[in-house]
Amino acid sequence: MPAEIKQEIALEIAHVLFIDIVAYSKMAMDDQRAAIEKLNRIVQSTDEFRKAESENRLLKIATGDGMALIFYHSPEDPVECALEISRAVKEQHLELRLRMGINSGPVSGVVDVTGRANVAGAGINMAQRVMDCGDAGHILLSKRVAEDLEQFKHWRPHLYHLGECEVKHGEKIEIVNLFTAELGNSERPKRLTAPAQKTESVPLPGERAPSRKLALIIAACVAIAALLIGGFLFWQRQTPKTSAATSGIPEKSIAVLPFENLSSDKENAYFADGIQDEILTRVSKIADLKVISRTSTQHYKSAPDNLSEIAKQLGVAHILEGSVQKSGDSVRVNVQLIKAANDSHVWADTFDRKLTDIFSVESEVAKAVADQLRAHLTGREEQVIAAKPTDNPEAYDAYLRGLAYTLKPGILPPNSLGAQKYLREAVRLDPRFALAWALLSVVEARGYLTATLQPTIALREEARQAAETALTLQPNLGEAVWANGHYHYA
Repeated sequence: MPAEIKQEIALEIAHVLFIDIVAYSKMAMDDQRAAIEKLNRIVQSTDEFRKAESENRLLKIATGDGMALIFYHSPEDPVECALEISRAVKEQHLELRLRMGINSGPVSGVVDVTGRANVAGAGINMAQRVMDCGDAGHILLSKRVAEDLEQFKHWRPHLYHLGECEVKHGEKIEIVNLFTAELGNSERPKRLTAPAQKTESVPLPGERAPSRKLALIIAACVAIAALLIGGFLFWQRQTPKTSAATSGIPEKSIAVLPFENLSSDKENAYFADGIQDEILTRVSKIADLKVISRTSTQHYKSAPDNLSEIAKQLGVAHILEGSVQKSGDSVRVNVQLIKAANDSHVWADTFDRKLTDIFSVESEVAKAVADQLRAHLTGREEQVIAAKPTDNPEAYDAYLRGLAYTLKPGILPPNSLGAQKYLREAVRLDPRFALAWALLSVVEARGYLTATLQPTIALREEARQAAETALTLQPNLGEAVWANGHYHYA
């Protein structure tokens, strides 16, 4: 039987919920047993657990102080299960302090020393590391799970980007907090805040404790110091902050918000989305900059009013916003770089270009951002930023149309079909368009994996050939390497 299970789950992408009882090791043995029994009872009563188990698509692994649940259907399954568990603990008034972490990733079947089926792999390891970043009540997600959930509107209001958390071996991972008005923990995890530890002075052996008089003098000095510090802090609070360092946010950090489509033809929205994404991609290739991913920014509207609040939520010092107006073969792109702390304009420019010269706009904007934020650019990065993906404007337009479909919310058949159609057109118009080949491979591999395209052997083979073509044309293209990895996932 274990061999059958191993064969079934080999090389699958799993959706893992890791659950931990907080401070379990400090409990008495009887309390530990009672806590595990409560947790088992709650988990087994959830709809998601029962549904997955009835379909024989759930693995349960005891971890001593909790458990790991491995789902295989959808990344929503462990999230829904976590919320059900959180709700049950709250409604039943149980003294059960749990923290949970969720990740999607590859797992493979193994047989442990007892002869039982088990799983191993990056998918489950990452889920545990995500969980380890949280406190009691937290439901934390890996970046990958959050990106999947953000494709659906009903999840977006409950996802909060927390930035990076340092885990084992000094590795840093991006985590996202999931909570609602009633469930989860809205507080920032202590591991991410790293407050200064309070220490108390204890007399050494042989030393005399301070006399009462001396203690009163010290207390008076402390009180005066507190008044002075309090007055300074009050004054400082009234003074606008001009440095991101005051809040712990790196100065060389930026979020690129969705660009506004000012074209009279609303169907040109694809072009604004594509230009924004291409600028974001080029900026993100500058190692000296912290750049927030598109999945964390796409639910914000273009030209928002509360830039400082958005920057605070995203953990950045600067915001890049813009607009695009396309008419025939002419394009106008307006961009402005804003310092969020005081809402001041650091840099702004307007670019009037022909479609044949749109690449230079993307390169110039990325270079200007680097210059304004004083980011160090290596020679290799300068080449990547200035790279022209194709000389064929029609192929690039088809690429942007296909890209726009991949950016739409929801992994749905119409989006996969639309992306595939236009990306095939892009590589037909320019067979040396490596970037389009790479994205086509990703679309087809994902379509095969999610069945949003007809999951045939021919489709998977086409995804492989597209990835190999991209790598052959540009071996150092990051998107081509990513496409090749995506194909192997499928």
